[in-house]
Amino acid sequence: MAALGLLVQQPGSGYDLLRRFEKSMANVWPATQSQLYGELNKLAAAGLIEVSAVGPRGRKEYRATDAGRAELLRWITNPQDDPPERSAELLRVFLLGELPPEQAREHLLTLAAHSDGEVERLRALEAAIDWAGEPGADVFSHAALDYGLRMHTMQSQWARDVVARMNANR
Repeated sequence: MAALGLLVQQPGSGYDLLRRFEKSMANVWPATQSQLYGELNKLAAAGLIEVSAVGPRGRKEYRATDAGRAELLRWITNPQDDPPERSAELLRVFLLGELPPEQAREHLLTLAAHSDGEVERLRALEAAIDWAGEPGADVFSHAALDYGLRMHTMQSQWARDVVARMNANR
């Protein structure tokens, strides 16, 4: 759906899509080159996208079909179709009591540091984007980036708060 959504917003080649993923969607739904090209083939086979142009060296540009647009709209408006949310990280936290306390603290502090790094990365990305003029840099893509900023800020503080509670209970 991420690739289809980007193609509904603007046609592009696999390379173009990968750049757009890295710039705008990586904090929401990261993708590798092999994943993306595999998904493009599946979307084309399902009739949801089509090749709109072939350039030099066989470079294909894709665009969403009417069926693809309809499927994207159906998916957006039916969140009940989503699989149940699972978090491997929260499962690890739930089971941290199986580790020695110092290892559990280290895990939580590593989680906090990772989130701090993500906040820094997302702030730099936010500052680098021309939110008024760049294709796909609309209020909703900015909202998704803002969600990532807030989520990582909260996660960092939460992990440090858990360590503080652990330290208080020594």
